[in-house]
Amino acid sequence: QVQLVESGGGLVQPGGSLRLSCAASGNIFSSNTMGWYRQAPGKQRDLVAAITNGGSTRYADSVKARFTIFRANAKNTVYLQMNSLRPEDTAVYSCYLDQFGSRTWGQGTQVTVSS
Repeated sequence: QVQLVESGGGLVQPGGSLRLSCAASGNIFSSNTMGWYRQAPGKQRDLVAAITNGGSTRYADSVKARFTIFRANAKNTVYLQMNSLRPEDTAVYSCYLDQFGSRTWGQGTQVTVSS
């Protein structure tokens, strides 16, 4: 069984930065993909960024050049550095881990971008 614990959400002004963290514990295997989705009120949940254990990344077009995903494999932790935040980035951000065809979700953390 796998558990994911997120941290780092909060309120930030437009143009500001936040870093989200997601720590995985339990039966973690070396080959996996971790990432972040987000869901704004009344909208569908969309992929923000993902990273494989080998370091390959992908991003939603809306966050490219502003967000960076990286991971510390030894800590089974994935991070999402969010810069130049915009009001439209406001959402609940949820991390996930995929391994052997199974997906585990974190509990979600609120990010609010507002002046």
